[in-house]
Amino acid sequence: MEKSLQQIYSPNSICFGCGPANEKGLHINSFPDGDEVVAEWHAEPHHQAFPGMLNGGIIGALLDCHSNWTAAYYLMKNNNREKPACTVTAEFHVKLLRPTPFDAPIHLRARVVEGTLKKAIVEAELIANDKVCATCRGTFVAVQEGHPAYHRW
Repeated sequence: MEKSLQQIYSPNSICFGCGPANEKGLHINSFPDGDEVVAEWHAEPHHQAFPGMLNGGIIGALLDCHSNWTAAYYLMKNNNREKPACTVTAEFHVKLLRPTPFDAPIHLRARVVEGTLKKAIVEAELIANDKVCATCRGTFVAVQEGHPAYHRW
């Protein structure tokens, strides 16, 4: 896959974390890789919390959006669809395990650990310098007509 899930399925999305059309966003690009979805991301100096370390809110946004796309891709495949339904975060919990350097490549890995036709529970890791710096577990659901996010991609 040459283009990311975001570039293929939501090129006009304005989401701060993963929207290709948000010029000030993080521009996460997620790619299927076997049973996982992976991404590599590079921080900029304004993403720091304090000198040399990535802001915790940015870490949360990275894990949230990447996990959401993992769920959307899973639900698309699980429902035999050609494009993903719009999904949103129902809940997610981030554990910050160690400070994350802002100047190292950030690797995201996520996998569905439980799923139905409309919901996926995802576990994810944020890795820098070959160390897991943060983890996430979240529940992501497909939304129906009438939800504000329904037509976002």
